[in-house]
Amino acid sequence: MQVAVVTFDGFNELDSFIASAVVNRCRKDGLEAFITTPTPVVTSMNGVRVDSQRPLAFVPEADVVLIGSGVRTRDVVADGRLLSLLPLDPARQLIGAQCSGALVLAHLGLLDGRPACTDLTSRPFVEARGVEVLDAPFHAEGNIATAGGCLASQYLAAWVITRTLGEHAARAALGYVAPVGEREETVDRALRAVRADRPARL
Repeated sequence: MQVAVVTFDGFNELDSFIASAVVNRCRKDGLEAFITTPTPVVTSMNGVRVDSQRPLAFVPEADVVLIGSGVRTRDVVADGRLLSLLPLDPARQLIGAQCSGALVLAHLGLLDGRPACTDLTSRPFVEARGVEVLDAPFHAEGNIATAGGCLASQYLAAWVITRTLGEHAARAALGYVAPVGEREETVDRALRAVRADRPARL
């Protein structure tokens, strides 16, 4: 199973890299994440240049699509051509958004009638699209999930792994990256956040 971590210019490193790194702890089990970008190289909000692992053309074939956030998300949603390159299908894909990535989902009509999580800066722009924003780090309904706050990207990763490989695999992946001495509480907190949504696996 393949995961597209959609990453635009001006991206937040924590959002794209944490989700990608945690998911890739499950590579041996057949779940693999790729930094997926509209151009061969993207530059983060802090000037980190990253080579693309997959182009946006990869999005339709991915089993999971995670939309990262960044300081240029409002430019992204204002670009109809760019949005047209994101033909997301919640009927067959798991779709997640981190922080301002929720604004992308809102513009694509994927949050109609459902609440979402996002960061404090993005909140008014997401609400302006008619979306109820929750005061919570993570929310999922069916095949769509949103997370708010950079470090909540671990919850998106946990959700993806739980939905595709099961909770045991998520526990192992999160346990590997958890701070020493805080493994159990870190893993349990993340899994509590995602357990509210436990539909059948893909």
